Amino acid sequence: MWCFSAESAGGLGYADPWLHHDTTTIALYGAYDGEAPGDEHARPAYGHSKDGRADLKQVLLSLGVSGDGGLPLRLGIRDGNTNESTETPVAIEECLALGLDGVLGMVADSKAYSRRTLGLWCEKQIGLVTLVPRTCTVRQALEAWGRQQTTLPLWLEKPGRTAHDAPRRWRGRSVSRNVEVEDADKRVAWEEVWCVAVHSTPLAYQQAQASSTAQAQEAQRLATPIAHVATQRFACATDAEAALAADEGRERGRRGRPPQPWRYQVFQ
Repeated sequence: MWCFSAESAGGLGYADPWLHHDTTTIALYGAYDGEAPGDEHARPAYGHSKDGRADLKQVLLSLGVSGDGGLPLRLGIRDGNTNESTETPVAIEECLALGLDGVLGMVADSKAYSRRTLGLWCEKQIGLVTLVPRTCTVRQALEAWGRQQTTLPLWLEKPGRTAHDAPRRWRGRSVSRNVEVEDADKRVAWEEVWCVAVHSTPLAYQQAQASSTAQAQEAQRLATPIAHVATQRFACATDAEAALAADEGRERGRRGRPPQPWRYQVFQ
């Protein structure tokens, strides 16, 4: 499901005026000098690493490119612990500061969807095309609405990737919904946005595969604490009490050290 502003709905037929925004992380090695007074450079810091290197400091790279050919138009380097959801409003302000003619808005991934981002696009009267996260109420409501529809208009059909694959189809319909937006003073209000509810056969298959993989990975993570508990053997109530004390950190530490309770993870 995609979301865009009502003010820019009439311009969706144009591709060139849309700037594309995305972020990535750059892992850094070695030591760095301390900050100088007045230094405004990005600071290496630990944060969510897209490379899976949580042990390294990093910086966040924010890039904006043209929609017609991927020409870089804007570049930003942020602190390594910058939240990507807070980066999109900054990227929007920087895109507007470029003063490009004919720019209708920005295209970004689901991390761009936030109340402040929606409020900024309403203030600046620009468009924002982004994927609404599955956890948002408006998406859940539209998914429930879509399941109640007997059929949706066919928007696009492409042949399968191979001769044996079924055709790929995208069906959907645009509807307006009211969502919460936040202004610069952190006041929350309701504004109307246009949402495109789309059912995609390729995406449906990918989501099914991703869900199956996630369940298998969670089962594997659960196997370790289950195996740990299963290896415990209790001959009597005394052994059980000692195991409980060790688990809760109430036992005496070894060699004079403070006790370290066994750590475990709770999965839902």
